[in-house]
Amino acid sequence: MIITFGDALELDLCCTEGEPARLAALRIDGSTLAAESSDAETRKLLPLSHIELAGHARDFINGKRHIGGGLSARLRYISHEIVRLGDVQVLEITSHDPVTDLTVVACLEQQPDIAAVRGWTRIAAGSQEIVLLHVTSLLIPGILPLDGDDLWENRLTAWTAANPWCGENRWSGATLAERGLTTTDKPDARNRLAFSSTGSWSSSEHLPMGALTESAGTADASRAVVWQIEHNGSWAWEIGDTYDAVYLGLSGPCDAENQWSKTLAPGKSFTTVPVTLAASGAGLEGAVAELTRHRRRTRRPHADHERLPIIFNDYMNCLSGDPSTERLLPLVEAAAKAGAEYFVIDAGWYDDTDGWWDSVGEWQPSTVRFPGGLKEVTDLARERGMIPGLWLEPEVVGVRSSMARSLPDEAFFQRAGRRLTERGRHQLDLRHPAAREHLDATIDRLVTEFGLGYVKFDYNIEIGPGTDHAADSAGDGLLGHNRAYLTWLDGVLDRHPGLVIESCSSGGMRADHAMLATAQLHSVTDQTDFRLLPGIAAAAPMAVNPEQSAMWAYPVPEMTDGETAFNLAGALLGRIHLSGRLDLLRPEQEALVAEALTAYRDLRLRLAESVPHWPLGLPKWRDPWTALALEADAATDAPAGYVLVWHRDDDRTEIELPAPWIGDRPVHAEVVYPAAAATEAGVRWNQDDRTLTVALPRWSAVLLKLTA
Repeated sequence: MIITFGDALELDLCCTEGEPARLAALRIDGSTLAAESSDAETRKLLPLSHIELAGHARDFINGKRHIGGGLSARLRYISHEIVRLGDVQVLEITSHDPVTDLTVVACLEQQPDIAAVRGWTRIAAGSQEIVLLHVTSLLIPGILPLDGDDLWENRLTAWTAANPWCGENRWSGATLAERGLTTTDKPDARNRLAFSSTGSWSSSEHLPMGALTESAGTADASRAVVWQIEHNGSWAWEIGDTYDAVYLGLSGPCDAENQWSKTLAPGKSFTTVPVTLAASGAGLEGAVAELTRHRRRTRRPHADHERLPIIFNDYMNCLSGDPSTERLLPLVEAAAKAGAEYFVIDAGWYDDTDGWWDSVGEWQPSTVRFPGGLKEVTDLARERGMIPGLWLEPEVVGVRSSMARSLPDEAFFQRAGRRLTERGRHQLDLRHPAAREHLDATIDRLVTEFGLGYVKFDYNIEIGPGTDHAADSAGDGLLGHNRAYLTWLDGVLDRHPGLVIESCSSGGMRADHAMLATAQLHSVTDQTDFRLLPGIAAAAPMAVNPEQSAMWAYPVPEMTDGETAFNLAGALLGRIHLSGRLDLLRPEQEALVAEALTAYRDLRLRLAESVPHWPLGLPKWRDPWTALALEADAATDAPAGYVLVWHRDDDRTEIELPAPWIGDRPVHAEVVYPAAAATEAGVRWNQDDRTLTVALPRWSAVLLKLTA
């Protein structure tokens, strides 16, 4: 029996009594994106759900790959149903293993009119205790199948994103052959392209994402898929080959990669983390557009996504964690004059010395830094028309903090009965009620006392695989904490619905959709050198929607006017995080700040309807020319889109930017910022080939508006 599910993205599920359920096909606009092989051996390897138990591991294959499980192959389809939650539909396919008596429910969710599928798996133990070692959230067989004798190893390009601190979003593409996957004369090479992350920084080293596209010149050459693992902790994904086809497996934490295992007593259940696959027949950018829409549809609704207020934060290239009444009052005046709508006091406000790193946790304002009280500063911000905000790092307690002694050991991460310490800090375990009660009391007190409308939640340690206290494994403890933290965030927003929460983790070390579906903003980077921001800012929409992507604009007096405009322009297609020494700027710089914010107020409401394009391709770290375009919603009367162009150190003074997404619409290109570039920069729209020609001097940037 074939079940067809979905609209924009169509799935065929093969559900036959006595056999495991399988994904038979994945289609978009009549184009096949995945197809089950007719080979019986392949079907054994790639059922819809791959499960590994202690004592029941892989029977059909050797190697490290997460396919070929004996339990998965003997699953028997029982039933299916479609659950409707408003416009959202979830297909639940139930199977049973006669040997272990466990029940598996594979869940596939689709939002209307979006070419994406979200998947997760629910396991329930029957009459026997079981120990889970690995459960896929989504397994796709025969992905981007090729016609004829073409070799998939050279025709399929895998895209991955390194994510170093202060150098985030480093996307690169290489063929599967270049990444080490090649065909052999065997059914498979027992090799894989695998990425994983273990620990509390979900995007440390790599983003929890990937993509697969076709090389130019092949049949259906524009097909593409992109995926994300929607979890704020450990994860793993892999691509491998079986019988001359390529599969994709997406998972949360597992035993082999992440030190995770879970024991289920009879009647108990476990649900994997959700993952999402988006697809397009219009290349990588088309798939990213679908994923962008999915992110908007599946996050917590909040007014901040619509208003996009301008935020001043006193940290970056400004006070750098050393605030005081004396230093902050001039910044309040300068930020208000510039047009900021939130004034956020960053790290250091709670400590009497400059050694606050290992003393955090109590979150009481310093009376040394603020002899008249912190309220003197927050009240002035409110008088000047801004909403006050504070920085906290809620998940950590410094070893010198009184909370390290007053909270029980069970409220912290532990291994083998010993409390974990990382860089002079302990990690709170949000599964424990004492940890949650402490943080709830802290947030409620600060919001009430200072009238906060904004909190920046940072997270600056990597605690490792997890905690084995009250857990079946370290990874199990971490997963429990990860989920408890998200539930805690939801509770904060339920109690304070007007509050805006920014998620930060040493910049972009926790850039995942689990966090972004709950928090309103994400701090993209901690990079302090404005010359290195273009590559980070331009690639950010791959992982973070523009209306949630907080990018620094931090002018200081030492910058030239050109450098000031270069820095400010780079934040205009996201969420402006204004910082720097606004109180010390020259009048010419103040004018550039005011001009940038005026331009931003005009375009910001369109960011939440836009999808990204990269006219010069995804940026490399030191590209001399970098460009990001945002296409506006065609259903509105808004401009066709915006294009942000940076020119760094290169002899060329002119660049041609392809814009095929414009289609046949004639457009007019004009400079939005800086105004001086309207005479200095050459901007020309070429209707015949739909390209934009831009001339810029070195170390300059310009924001352009394309009007249909």
